[in-house]
Amino acid sequence: MFISALDLFKVGVGPSSSHTMGPMVAALAFRRCIRRQADSGSMSVDASAIRIRCILKGSLAWTGQGHATDRAVVLGLNGYSPRSLIAENVNDLMAELWQGVRVEGDGWSAAFAPPDDVIFDRGEPLPEHPNGMIFQLVRDEEPVLERRYFSIGGGFITGEDEIDDIEAPLAMEDATGFPYPFESGRDMLTMSAASGLSIAGMKRENEHKYHGDKELDRGLDEIWSVMKACVENGLSTDGTLPGGLNVKRRARHLKEELAAGRGRVSMNDWLCAYAMAVNEENAAGHMVVTAPTNGAAGVIPAVLYYMVEHEGLDLDGVHDFLLTAAAIGGLIKHRSSISGAEVGCQGEVGSASAMAAAGLCAVLGGTVAQVENAAEIALEHHLGLTCDPVAGLVQVPCIERNGFGAIKAFTAASLALRGSGHHIMTLDACISAMKQTGEEMSHKFKETSLGGLAVSITEC
Repeated sequence: MFISALDLFKVGVGPSSSHTMGPMVAALAFRRCIRRQADSGSMSVDASAIRIRCILKGSLAWTGQGHATDRAVVLGLNGYSPRSLIAENVNDLMAELWQGVRVEGDGWSAAFAPPDDVIFDRGEPLPEHPNGMIFQLVRDEEPVLERRYFSIGGGFITGEDEIDDIEAPLAMEDATGFPYPFESGRDMLTMSAASGLSIAGMKRENEHKYHGDKELDRGLDEIWSVMKACVENGLSTDGTLPGGLNVKRRARHLKEELAAGRGRVSMNDWLCAYAMAVNEENAAGHMVVTAPTNGAAGVIPAVLYYMVEHEGLDLDGVHDFLLTAAAIGGLIKHRSSISGAEVGCQGEVGSASAMAAAGLCAVLGGTVAQVENAAEIALEHHLGLTCDPVAGLVQVPCIERNGFGAIKAFTAASLALRGSGHHIMTLDACISAMKQTGEEMSHKFKETSLGGLAVSITEC
């Protein structure tokens, strides 16, 4: 398996990679599908006779409104990608698009009224995956073109033709032809010992199949630049987050308290401030980096920002951190899942914490065995973590949970660095346990807001 660090870390907008970015990418894919049909002449696409309909299934139906899935579909069908929205005022744009009655493309036009044509179907989910979408072109209430897409976590999608043939389910490139095609933690350790390269070194060599060093470093620089901006934007912004829970932003006040030295100030306090800053930005629908998902977008930036601002980590160190983290994230994605709708929050914040622990251990001088151990420790202590967002919003408990994920990453790296790298539970075994736990976890605790904290609010 191979997944580029520049694909795993994607710049986009909040609040969710699986429920916002994925559906937007799927809608954009369906738009391209319509274009191909129109260009081929196999179907007349005329707004007077045909309309677009999107049916959201499973977790997308249950928590899609809180995750802005309907808005994402509208944006994608109108030609917008997550990355293209970074400089846009999305609320103003949506106010215009939501009132629309049609969608237009090059050589085609179709009726589309968002309030009527984006349907939250809370019946049985599609059997292939809990995050399913059915896009249709409809004439006289009969579909003349239909495509099914699945949002598989981290902003990735797959179509119905591919989903039965991929693991996790997950679309990745076969590792054959890459210099270090490790598909497990065990392979990673063996190849590192044989080559003398670090995890970041092997990951960089694999990236060379598509990216030269300069291009790769530019991409990593951009990822870090956006992560840094997310932290700083969140630290400088007050207000109440959208969605109806009236959650107030806290990161700015927390940072001011820490900077003033009020009370006991620890590294943990700073990590929480930085992680919460990012996830408050995500909850507001602003720019973030999937790391590896939006719901877990604060963990890795918090740890990296702390290392740069407080410990003087240089840019080469940032690159090694991100490459190491991406290697671990790729293993988790390949061997299990990073989707909350599949395995709960253990696959989101748990994966992010493991990735951050590995990256941190690496830049602090850990051996490859210690890095693998750090990732395992962090993931192990997130096993069983549910995804039960209150009101279907990526706010409670998600924002604070990112802070704790960053703290656990630091703790895991510290423990691993004080050990020899030898440990009983391997990273591979821990990933396998996470997958099994997710498979046996009730759907109520996998991003449907049907159990746990999501149904435990009491009025005071």
